[in-house]
Parts: sequence; structure tokens; C-alpha cells
Amino acid sequence: MLSYTIKDLERLSGVKAHTLRIWEQRYNILNPNRTDTNIRLYSNNDLKRLLNVSILNNNGYKISKIANLSEVEINDAVLTITKSSTESNTQVDTLIIAMTELDEDRFDKAIATNILKVGLEKTIVEVVYPFLDKVGIMWQTGTINPAQEHFISNLIRQKLIVAIDGQLNTNNPKAKRFLLYLPEKELHEISLLFYAYIIKASLNKLIYLGQSVPYEDLSKVVEIYQPHYIATIVTVPLVEDDLQNYVNKLCAKFPKSTVLLSGYQIVNSSLEIPKNAIVFKNYAELKHIINPNVN
Repeated sequence: MLSYTIKDLERLSGVKAHTLRIWEQRYNILNPNRTDTNIRLYSNNDLKRLLNVSILNNNGYKISKIANLSEVEINDAVLTITKSSTESNTQVDTLIIAMTELDEDRFDKAIATNILKVGLEKTIVEVVYPFLDKVGIMWQTGTINPAQEHFISNLIRQKLIVAIDGQLNTNNPKAKRFLLYLPEKELHEISLLFYAYIIKASLNKLIYLGQSVPYEDLSKVVEIYQPHYIATIVTVPLVEDDLQNYVNKLCAKFPKSTVLLSGYQIVNSSLEIPKNAIVFKNYAELKHIINPNVN
């Protein structure tokens, strides 16, 4: 069974370890197991309960009142808050619960509530990205399994794909042509899909090639499509070429296109950037590249 330390719970819930100890001692909020050396170990059920308690506490419930609620009453109160709240911490906690329980319905309600209130763009930036940061923590601590991560990632992908498909194809003769892809062995697609949505919502033309595209295939598509911009994200080390060689080859091969580069490996490197390349750190910088005259 997966287990969490008190520090894990602090990072995932935002509840300080000191506060959590007080809640345990005074209100019996959690009853962790302990090792032979008296170290607290928490289960998935403990994490779920703490996230629910945190949601209620952050939305005006006193901890003394929460302690007197049954599990059913806590769950009902959390669901009511989730349906109406767009507070990002509440929705991030809800998504963590949905992931650990493989609860698609809870996920859909949380995402739909936010999209309805603040739109897809803010939902991705203020809820989904912080949630994925916490998923990364859970990976590092070994407290989620691949099935849970794939389950939630695919649900997010589905939402983005539907949103992209919902954008009308533009007939604007001044629209720019964008081509988006990920290099071979690169599978982290959510940010690329989000950028595809932003590009299409900005009334530009788009070809989306997706994950792990061989360089030879990319070349053939570029030859036919003649994009104004080629955008890619690199988050894992490239397998065959080192990063500088790959970027140099990309820019030299497609001199008529502006190559847009992002991702951890790009942003945190000391690359020499060719003249026809631009590094962007986030979606806001990409939006400025697309529409430089819009604040």
C-alpha cells in the first residue's frame, strides 16, 4: 500500500506539518500508522481526507466543526463547494482526489466548473498546471502509480483536444501557419496541446503532429506545408543528438520558418540560439509572439 510522510502531505495539501500535528492531537483529524521509530506514515485515504478537510477549512469551516462531521457529510460539503468555487487551491485538491480514486466524474465537474466561470485558458494556467506540479511531487515520492497518472493525463488531453476542435478554421488571408510537434521520445504533450489551442483561438492556421515525431517525417511535412512558425517543446534529454546540435540542424534545415523553442531542457540551458529561433518560457510569451501588439 502507498504511504506518505507528513512532509509529503504538507507539500500536497498546503497544510503545514505543525498544523497537521495539532489537528491530529486536538481533533483526531487523522490517525496515521507509525514505524518502529515513531515516524508517521499516511495512506491514500488519509491524503483524501486531509485534502477534503483542507478544502472545507479554506472555505470558512472551522476545524472544530469539521472534526464533528461524518465522512459522508464532509464529502457532500466538499462536492457543494467544488461545484461553485473557482478558487484554484480547492480545485487542485479536488483533482488530486479524482486522480487517486480514478474518479472521472469528479474530475469533469471540477474542470467544467472552472471553464464555465473563468474559461479554458485560466483553468489550464491556474488549476491544471499547479495540479501537474503536485503530480510531479507524487511521482518523486512514489505515491502514485503509472495508471493513476495516465488516467488523469488522458482526461486533460481529451479536454484540450475537444477545445482545439471547437475552434473554427480561419479564412483570414493574413493568418500565420504554425506547425507543432514533439521530438522523438518526447511524450509530454499537455503543454503542446495547450499551445495549439492558443494558436488556433488566435485565428491562425495549425498543423499538429503530436508526440515523438522523427526528424525525417517533420522535414516532409514542412516541405509541403511551408509553415511560418515551427514550435516544439523539449522536457527530456534528446536521445540521439545533443540539444545544441538538434537546434542548429532544425534551424538550418528550415531557414524560412521561425523556430519556437520551449520546455525545461531549452529554457534551463545555455544554448546558442540561431537567428531564426525564439525561446519562449510560457504561454504568455507565446501569445506575445503570436500577437505582439496585444498586451
